[in-house]
Amino acid sequence: MTRETDPSGGRSGGAAAAGSSDKLVARAVGKRSSRRGGGRAGAAARRGQAALQQMPWSIPQNIDPPIEPLPPEGVAAIHDGAMRILEEIGVVFLNPEALALFKQAGCQVEGDLVRMDRGFVMEMLAHAPPEFTITPRNPARSIPIGGKNLLFGNVSSPPNYWDLDLGKKVAGSREQCQNLLKLTQYFNCIHFAGGYPVEPVDIHASVRHLDVLYDKLTLTDKAMHAYSLGKERVEDVMEMVRIAGGLSDAEFEAKPRMYTNINSTSPLKHDYPMIDGCLRLVRRGQAVVVTPFTLAGAMAPVTMAGAVTQSLAESLCAIALFQYVRPGTPCAIGTFTSNVDMKSGAPAFGTPEYMRATQMTGQMARYYGLPMRSSGVCAANVPDGQAMWETSNSLWAAVQSGTNMVYHAAGWLEGGLIASPEKFIMDCEVLQQIQRYMQPEICATAEEDIALDAIREVGNEGHFFGIQHTQDRYASAFYQPYLSDWRNYEAWEAAGSIWTPERANRIYKDILAEFEPPDMEVAIREALQDFVARRKSEGGAPTDF
Repeated sequence: MTRETDPSGGRSGGAAAAGSSDKLVARAVGKRSSRRGGGRAGAAARRGQAALQQMPWSIPQNIDPPIEPLPPEGVAAIHDGAMRILEEIGVVFLNPEALALFKQAGCQVEGDLVRMDRGFVMEMLAHAPPEFTITPRNPARSIPIGGKNLLFGNVSSPPNYWDLDLGKKVAGSREQCQNLLKLTQYFNCIHFAGGYPVEPVDIHASVRHLDVLYDKLTLTDKAMHAYSLGKERVEDVMEMVRIAGGLSDAEFEAKPRMYTNINSTSPLKHDYPMIDGCLRLVRRGQAVVVTPFTLAGAMAPVTMAGAVTQSLAESLCAIALFQYVRPGTPCAIGTFTSNVDMKSGAPAFGTPEYMRATQMTGQMARYYGLPMRSSGVCAANVPDGQAMWETSNSLWAAVQSGTNMVYHAAGWLEGGLIASPEKFIMDCEVLQQIQRYMQPEICATAEEDIALDAIREVGNEGHFFGIQHTQDRYASAFYQPYLSDWRNYEAWEAAGSIWTPERANRIYKDILAEFEPPDMEVAIREALQDFVARRKSEGGAPTDF
């Protein structure tokens, strides 16, 4: 089993990361570049043809009403259950600062066990904004979280990598991580850069975050994520995001520029470094997503209602803490509730139970007035049919639940243990189809959409191919895939019998060949390089080994 954390670990302690540097700020100022879209367009213009024709950057709006499997009495029962967990059973917080804050707030603290009444929890949740926006170094890539917004992020945190050329599972490297970051930047249907798309284990854990964040900030211009694993890592990432944006400390703290995602240690426990990292981010106005990793039958009750109830309790107590520290801090509730294979104990994803748990959690998130995060996940080991039906199930469950942020939407395999570029390409085809599905023009009913004149023109014989109504619309009437092959068998066979993962592998290589990083001013790049070099000379972050 895996958690959505940086596997490098790391304990809090040692000297805090260096604060803001006036010298770095001075070097980073200057006129902002006007080109913000990344290098693909320039390379494509020179070659006359892009690796693929994709949909433009946009923030999809979920125009469908969410599926709500719970009746009103079911919502009330799950809410009451979550509150009773917090009031009667309690949650362990292995963070002395959090314990002191809870005690200050009037909660019952016994050792590291915290109990809190529902009045306190609901009072704190009332401060949390239902919507907020994260503004990265390229403001054109800002992402609004909440409401009907539907955002997709890259695969995050697998320690291993698989592609069709290797044909086997290997430990992740920096080059592989960079290549997946290039896909993250290239695809317009990927809205934010989550954690490491594959863990580069060829970089020592003490400085890994410095190198990967440098790569993320220079290869992408999308919203950044920080692993909440020790104060050095969090402070370093905040400083690097600030430098990359050419921001003063006050400008950085004025609105969310980045975010973190933490997992509880189910059942009913929050560890030291994740809460520590969140408190540091919260105090500087940055966003936090709290996502318990609850597997029904293993780390949570075998019933999905019980697993969802426990997950909510673990989320809400942490969000209540963050709102107590800084009322109005941007927070989202996450769900990672699925089930285990009761024969092997392995986690399963994209199952009917996973889908219902996601829908139920979405219904509860709306009850609490919080934005929601879910995931695009599967248990398959390679990019095959199982991988796609499980991922499609989980993605559509996200849509149906009213999710705002979809983690791991492209590239995830083996329950989060493998990242794959072919799977990334295949998933983005599905994401584009979801985006197209949500475009309201498909359901438009204006006079030209009802098309009575066209129907009258064709009448009882003939066809619609050649009439003007079709000619005016054929180029944009339907979704055009970049990966799916709609030819018949004979035509597909004559073209080489190329299976979907093989086509995805070719597209992946074409994208890498034409990729150019987004613009960054020389002074800012040098300031980032200086910061990384200095922090490496200081030893980076402590590790467990």
